[in-house]
Amino acid sequence: MNTNLRRYAYSIPWNLFLLTAGSFFFALGVKSLAVPQGFLTGGVSGIALLIFYFTKTLSPGLWLLVLNIPIAVFGWIMVSRRFLLYTVYGMLAITAWMELLTITFPVHDRLLAAIAAGILAGTGVGISLRSLGSSGGLDIIGIILHQRFGFRIGQISFLFNATLFTASFALMDPDLVLYSLVLVFVTGQVTDYVLSMFNQRKLVFIVSEHAGAIASAIMKEAQRGVTLLEGRGGYTGLPKQVVMTVVNNVQQKKLEELIFTLDPEAFVIFENTFNVIGKGFSRRKVY
Repeated sequence: MNTNLRRYAYSIPWNLFLLTAGSFFFALGVKSLAVPQGFLTGGVSGIALLIFYFTKTLSPGLWLLVLNIPIAVFGWIMVSRRFLLYTVYGMLAITAWMELLTITFPVHDRLLAAIAAGILAGTGVGISLRSLGSSGGLDIIGIILHQRFGFRIGQISFLFNATLFTASFALMDPDLVLYSLVLVFVTGQVTDYVLSMFNQRKLVFIVSEHAGAIASAIMKEAQRGVTLLEGRGGYTGLPKQVVMTVVNNVQQKKLEELIFTLDPEAFVIFENTFNVIGKGFSRRKVY
């Protein structure tokens, strides 16, 4: 990523755009599919929907805002100001979209509705998390507990949702709760996909008798950095050099041709990576 592109990724307009777009997709999935079917989502929005279904007062968007306000106040003290300001914008954007959207998708099959709602909500969450903020709720709680006590954010989300859905079985139709679990599962999968879509790279290990020549060719022709690792053959006990490098998906085929042209007997491992941070790739996100 060049310097100008990196600077733009940290700019206020770009981050507000991500939060606005992410909030739209999340609100669309909830308002147009989840609410008409009576589904729950995960996290704080799930509690907001549960309260709405039983009280029939306010609206899902307003309940979500009400629940998010004390969390945001607590986060203002515990988390960075920039992260909280972006997150407050994301929270307000979700509430605004949920109040403005009046579309109800005519999906009658509940399973299809749960999957579609999960896709839209997951897309929204993933886009929002690519910004320097979030859509509020459980994201703030997760970051606070992670920074203070070392809990993994995934653990916090799992425990929170496990408690929410366990309670829901006693309050709602079990079929609706199970469909809601499908929705939450799809949301998580799509969120991970959106987050990794532009960051996934190939980690490459090359074991070869011509490691030096291959390393030079990768640096010169593929314009990628390399690291030479010292290894030892398990059978022969002889020392070997292992070439380690990282390339994007487009460069994989070119790298294969380069390696096997120099050494047809090379042993090569390509492994998917979720994210690569460092020179020439992504920059560490600082909240």
